[in-house]
Amino acid sequence: MAYVSATEMMQDAKKRGYAVGHFNLNNLEFIRAFLLAAEEAKSPVILGVSSGTAKYMGGYRAIVGSVKPFIEHLGVTVPVALHVDHGTYEEVLEAIEAGFSSVMFDGSALPFEENLRKSAELVQLCRKKGVSLECEVGGIGGEEDGVTKLGEFADPDECRKMAELGVDMLAAGIGNIHGVYPSDWPGLRFDLLDEISRVTGGVPLVLHGGSQIPAEMIQKAIALGVRKINVNTECQLAFAAAVRSYIEQGKDRVGKGFSPRAMFALAIEAVKSVALEKMQLFGSAGKA
Repeated sequence: MAYVSATEMMQDAKKRGYAVGHFNLNNLEFIRAFLLAAEEAKSPVILGVSSGTAKYMGGYRAIVGSVKPFIEHLGVTVPVALHVDHGTYEEVLEAIEAGFSSVMFDGSALPFEENLRKSAELVQLCRKKGVSLECEVGGIGGEEDGVTKLGEFADPDECRKMAELGVDMLAAGIGNIHGVYPSDWPGLRFDLLDEISRVTGGVPLVLHGGSQIPAEMIQKAIALGVRKINVNTECQLAFAAAVRSYIEQGKDRVGKGFSPRAMFALAIEAVKSVALEKMQLFGSAGKA
């Protein structure tokens, strides 16, 4: 079974100069889409689980119990990591206990010294458990109440201190945001990314909000040390568009087209197509 932590993925990505895609789960259809895409592309893949998704899908233990059998059922041979996305300290502990192979502790909203202290504790625990750990410095922006906020720009010195703890991956705010990017988005701060990469000594960096960032920016970010890129919004939009088209064409009114399996078949293919496109862009295709 190809269920692993993300540690070796990150080291190989660093060695060979590519990034691994982190694709957020939303339901069982997304598990199928991402696993099929990874196997077809011969790419390592990271399946991300937010707090909201964990609650929707029955908790961390239920998700582990879905992903592992799915890997076996589909005959997946490429490396697959199951990763907590933006977890609190308590959520990370719960997910580790449930059997997740990778976790992200997001302490960016805490005072930095508290973020650093809790991250240090998790470094030791994750090493004992064989679980990869991502931590964050500088909050990632996003949309709230119809207003898009850019979030905080990470402090390079704080990034250095976090990297020195021995984290496997480091997320740093460089102007990236979650959700749909506004038309007046100024772009990524590559000067800041370059500085963070330099002071952190090559620790694999993570780019959150990877949906809709222009390809040339993605490639430049990878060249500057980004080894994990998170994608969710584009996949959700593709899923929604496929379901909308199916209904608008009246396919749910033909035969047993009303069944969820029929209704979601094209949506799965749409999400899979987005994932395949990203795997090619990130350079991870053919690396597993």
